[in-house]
Amino acid sequence: MSSALLKFTPYQWLVVAILATLQFTIILDFMVLSPLGAQLLAELSITTTQFGLVVSAYAFSAGISGILAAGFADRFDRKILLLFFYAGFIVGTLLCGIAPTYSFLMMARIVTGIFGGVIGSIAFAIITDLFPLEMRGRVMGFVQMAFAVSQIMGLPVGLYFANLFDWHAPFLLIVGISIPMFFLILLRLKPVTLHLALQKDQSAFSHLLATVSKPRYLQGFLGTILLSTGGFMLMPFGSTFSINNLGVTFDQLPIIYLVTGVCSMIAGPLIGRLSDSIGSIKVFTIGSILTIIIVVIYCNFGVTPLWIIILMSVLMFVGITSRMISSTALVSGIPAPADRGAFMGVNASISQISGGIASGIAGMIVHQAADGHLENYPLLGYVVAGTMVVAIGLMYNIHRMVKGNAN
Repeated sequence: MSSALLKFTPYQWLVVAILATLQFTIILDFMVLSPLGAQLLAELSITTTQFGLVVSAYAFSAGISGILAAGFADRFDRKILLLFFYAGFIVGTLLCGIAPTYSFLMMARIVTGIFGGVIGSIAFAIITDLFPLEMRGRVMGFVQMAFAVSQIMGLPVGLYFANLFDWHAPFLLIVGISIPMFFLILLRLKPVTLHLALQKDQSAFSHLLATVSKPRYLQGFLGTILLSTGGFMLMPFGSTFSINNLGVTFDQLPIIYLVTGVCSMIAGPLIGRLSDSIGSIKVFTIGSILTIIIVVIYCNFGVTPLWIIILMSVLMFVGITSRMISSTALVSGIPAPADRGAFMGVNASISQISGGIASGIAGMIVHQAADGHLENYPLLGYVVAGTMVVAIGLMYNIHRMVKGNAN
């Protein structure tokens, strides 16, 4: 069926808006830590390895939580699960906003990860339940706009308040946004329960074990590992690299995020529509090739004019956005309806755990010299590019599998 014939209903538009805004708060909570890296290294007197561990703490706790919750994910109304974990996420973010020490911050990130890391999988399960495969590229395009909006609005505002007050302010800002969102979900999202009728009479552990042992699901999990590795390796030290290696000032950093965010926000829905029309695998391949080229060039830069940095950042984010939208649409076609919650939960956990490992490895590859300069960043770029090359082949196999199941 042509994607042009599939139109969103008013309620589907509402669901897309709710989930996109929800993702905005979750993503902003994670992404805001990266541009705060330079401040945290100085104010808390920590090393790059310790900062990598702070990022990893969220990822590991989210991964473990997701696996534990996956067995139950298809046994409850998805709306109830969403509200429960979102409430915990708000509490964890509040703890980050009042953290006085490195140890307290580490604990707060663990709490936030336990709850926040599960929310994305619940949201994607809802999308898979409510939207057919032929519409998911566009849905993912709008939901992934949360990344761009977090840059356009969230990160510049967060950095502004961080510079005006201190690094705690962005987390308190996220809490202020999240509380109204909680009540919007409570009042406007309908129960999502159709999957309950498909459940077999088995324990949560048996359901989880059955999900992780299916060969076709394992391909999806392996693809997620490769996709997570690149992003988690580059993201934690992005702002520190810009300031100490590229010559960007603290005042210029929000400008970079703003411009790249605007371009990514415009590109998201267009890429989603393109994914539905020409095929997700084509969009993924093109986006991957673009990202590989830009990453290798960007990571070898020294002090660079601001306009070149902005141009390269825009191209990189367009490539990354293309990979995220198309791969998410592809992977969503793998699980059977009765396994969607469990599959998405395990998949999100694998993403977080592999990302946490990648972040920790990045912290060991990259070293900060006495003058603040980050060393070995080009090596990091080559490692990321290598994982992207392998991911292209794996996602092609997933595309063939999903296409075969559809036929």
